[in-house]
Amino acid sequence: MKQIPMLDLKLEYDYMKADIDSAISKCLNHQQWILGPEVKELEEKIAAFIGSKYCIGTSSGTDALVLALRALAIKIKGQEYFEKSDKIITTPFTFTATGDAILRSGATPVFVDIIPDTFNIDPARIKKFLAASNAQGVVGIIPVHLFGQACNMDEIMEIAGQHNLFVLEDVAQAFGAMWQNQKLGSIGIAGAFSFFPSKNLGGFGDGGMITTNDDKIAEIARMLLKHGGKDKYNVDHIGYNARLDTLQAAIVLAKLKYVDEFNEKRRKIAEFYTAALKTNKSIELPVTLPDAHHVYHQYTIKVPVGKREALQKYLTESCISSMVYYPVALHKMKVFKENSLVADNVIISEKMVEQVLSLPVEPLLHSSQLEHIVTSMHNFFNSETTQK
Repeated sequence: MKQIPMLDLKLEYDYMKADIDSAISKCLNHQQWILGPEVKELEEKIAAFIGSKYCIGTSSGTDALVLALRALAIKIKGQEYFEKSDKIITTPFTFTATGDAILRSGATPVFVDIIPDTFNIDPARIKKFLAASNAQGVVGIIPVHLFGQACNMDEIMEIAGQHNLFVLEDVAQAFGAMWQNQKLGSIGIAGAFSFFPSKNLGGFGDGGMITTNDDKIAEIARMLLKHGGKDKYNVDHIGYNARLDTLQAAIVLAKLKYVDEFNEKRRKIAEFYTAALKTNKSIELPVTLPDAHHVYHQYTIKVPVGKREALQKYLTESCISSMVYYPVALHKMKVFKENSLVADNVIISEKMVEQVLSLPVEPLLHSSQLEHIVTSMHNFFNSETTQK
């Protein structure tokens, strides 16, 4: 059997080929490679899709986080960067970029543990940390909507309101996901999106987007991505060359029309996995919160400690790809050990890095491929039981 990939970007390109080729052809004809018309069009269409007043294209999802945090520092503190004494709460169970962006903005990450069912930051533990520390020095929260699942934004926004904290949503893995029928990225003061090729809405390279309803955040972010000023020859702030590339904007624009369809295909695959694997008592399946619209950037299961490597090996031998997101929690990484704080303990996150495994969730997978995946999963655990 041919290898079943986590994601088949060539297959997806073939599915959208006419739209993507047309979009690229338009760029070749107009030759406006820097902030061409596609960038503005994409910003306007995503603003309408998400339900935000402003969208600002950036060169990556990481830069979207950094620029949003820099804009918040300038707005809130009236200075270019946060100070080390400024604390921003986030999860240790996420990609490096979330914590790294906090460091790059000058602040200190505070890692708060997750809910094991959803893999997302636990609002109860945020409350506990704020009470224990008397919220001293805390300026904001970055909830990460991991694997396409919304955090409990009602509770997070309530906590933020009580303590006068900003909420910057990390929506890199959750384009199109919702909390109580409101699109993620429109709930906090700002949202940060990624158009990395493997995302639910991805380009053919790096790209990102900031969403916000705040006039000042939008104004500052637009200056920061163009070297720090409205006039690049007379700048106001320490800026970046962080513009969204015209070609990437054109490709993402072409793919935007398919995002709802593909998100629904991902949800159907997740439903298939859940129905087919729910009888397998050796694994724990992902949970969707009642108020959340999950878009399954990843379908991530929990495997008994000590069994994951053997399962991955068996799946590879069965021509099935799988991935571990994430093998190391952020607070264990060298870059964060001396530059972050850990709230109480993060034992759930530390356990998850030993248990999680993501299965293929390519929207265009065939039913025969999905059947092979679940059959192989059952076969592995049945053989484990027999060997005992």
